[in-house]
Amino acid sequence: MPSTPRDAAVEANGLSLHYMDWGGSAAVPALAFHGFALNCHSWDEVAPALLPRVRLLAFDQRGHGLSDRAPEMRGYSRDAMVADIEEIVRGLELDRPVILGHSMGGMNALCFAGRHPDRVRALVLVDVGPEIRVDGANEVIQFVQGPYELESLDAWVEHTHRYYPYRSKEGIRRRLEVSLVETERGTLRKQYDERFRGDFGGVEPSQDDIWDAARAIRCPTLLVHGGASPVLSLEMAQRFADEVEKVRFTSIPGAGHSVAGDKPAEFSRVVLDFLSEVVD
Repeated sequence: MPSTPRDAAVEANGLSLHYMDWGGSAAVPALAFHGFALNCHSWDEVAPALLPRVRLLAFDQRGHGLSDRAPEMRGYSRDAMVADIEEIVRGLELDRPVILGHSMGGMNALCFAGRHPDRVRALVLVDVGPEIRVDGANEVIQFVQGPYELESLDAWVEHTHRYYPYRSKEGIRRRLEVSLVETERGTLRKQYDERFRGDFGGVEPSQDDIWDAARAIRCPTLLVHGGASPVLSLEMAQRFADEVEKVRFTSIPGAGHSVAGDKPAEFSRVVLDFLSEVVD
């Protein structure tokens, strides 16, 4: 198993999408998609633990990380991102991958699985479901509309910790060290499309009814809920599991919306337990 992942890219709908291939000897591929304004490093803390079960490919979705930006803002829709997943699976010739998705990435994964129920082996959805708390979603947008560039890594750590209070500053620093870009002025800026900071308001919803897409899921699905999440309430997570037969959920105490980063050991354990049941 390699100590560091390999950078790669795939063409999807006219854009080059960057991903990190974590390698390993597992035969079953897994695609991992991050949340809004994040990047493929969202899975750094948990990827090594999952490799005994899957070969993990962690993607920068369009407009994020090292992937291409959409030419126009209308290119940042859920339908466009789901179409990207379709192209990724086709272009990399993947046979029924496991798909993990956090927040925005989880909604994209859910919609893909609902449209293509025979093309997904299993789903891991991280703190997202057919309904979310509006105030929690607005917190994400407000964070994105905050600073895009700060003078130092220390400044970014302090700023980010105020938004991710359940994660250690050391963990935040490790993530930011690989997620910020140095400017010509010597400052550090974020690694997503700066146009998100305007009047964007988030990804345009899919043309599908999200509950219909959820009920169309046919693969085993694990919903990992952050016990202290401002985005997905415990009641919403329970309703999702009650309404959709294939969904089970577990709640991790002391984790906010970014469950894998807040509680990586606990997250890895529950996902590995799930994968041991659904991956041959």
